[in-house]
Amino acid sequence: MYIMKCSSDGVFTKGELVPYGPIELNPAAAVLNYGQGLLEGLRAHRKEDGSVVVFRPKENALRMRIGADRLCMPAPSVEQFLSAVKQTILANKRWVPPTGKGSLYIRPLLIGSGAMLGVAPAPEYTFVVYVCPVGHYFKDGLSPISLLTEEEYHRAAPGGTGDIKTIGNYASVVSAQRRAKEKGHSDVLYLDPVHKKFVEEVSSCNILMVKDNVISTPLLTGTILPGITRRSIIEIAQNLGIQVEERLIAIDEFLDADEVFCTGTAVVLSPVGSIVYHGRR
Repeated sequence: MYIMKCSSDGVFTKGELVPYGPIELNPAAAVLNYGQGLLEGLRAHRKEDGSVVVFRPKENALRMRIGADRLCMPAPSVEQFLSAVKQTILANKRWVPPTGKGSLYIRPLLIGSGAMLGVAPAPEYTFVVYVCPVGHYFKDGLSPISLLTEEEYHRAAPGGTGDIKTIGNYASVVSAQRRAKEKGHSDVLYLDPVHKKFVEEVSSCNILMVKDNVISTPLLTGTILPGITRRSIIEIAQNLGIQVEERLIAIDEFLDADEVFCTGTAVVLSPVGSIVYHGRR
């Protein structure tokens, strides 16, 4: 794995590759006490000729910088981010699965590692990149998934941090996700917290629908993560001449859609077979 440090002056020292293992944190670290931390996710794939490629890593670097600004954290430059990712992949190239058998998941982390007993920016930050070979995100692979619409909890609120990959965004979805899985569903579909009728996203991925050959996806209003896979699908569709709309979409429209699918680094592109809302499937 790769580790790089930054002091309060905002300058990251030269990072290094180290054996994968635990990292030491002060109990008063800002990330442990106040959640000052960001994460990213990428995948490396092995091509048929044996070479390894990564999907749009620059976009992850830029997104981390946006999130870091929101949380008052210094962030690695785009060049530092890309170099760290590349070095980590090359050091673990043997773990990249064969073509079509999976991929190497890459996890960059930026955390407030310095001690700070009080709500304030940490005096030190640590940037970490580690990797793990993975298969399909959902247990049934590319089989259509089932989503349960969450009607009590919300993933994010206007003016909050729903549009950045802060670590706190994910712990809050575990309870609803567990209930959904206990009922036999794959994941949870979240609605907006104001009107409670407009679709936002799934626990860890964006969602899109197709109706009458038009692709529609919820508008980015500050509560939805601007997914890199989502944006790529939109760009590819538009280049192919397919109409794409980004707008507020009521849950009823998703229930009546011709097709629905999720996008994200982890889920890649997963078809949705059913959505349950008010007992209606």
